[in-house]
Amino acid sequence: MDTILTLIYTGSDVNIQYIQNILEKAGINSIKKNNYESGLRAGFYGGDINQVQLFVPKAHESEAKKIVRATFPE
Repeated sequence: MDTILTLIYTGSDVNIQYIQNILEKAGINSIKKNNYESGLRAGFYGGDINQVQLFVPKAHESEAKKIVRATFPE
């Protein structure tokens, strides 16, 4: 079964890790995509250090976005 992921937040790795901990406590799995870190490991520049992306399953998008808004209100 394929799981469709959706982007819910883009920010620093520290913020992503913080949100991931909160989501985990709420029972929501997440995946981060860090092009900067991936590029360094591959031996080339791969992105901006503050542009790490956080994805969750589409089924949890609404709940996860509420958590992000509560954690980092704009």
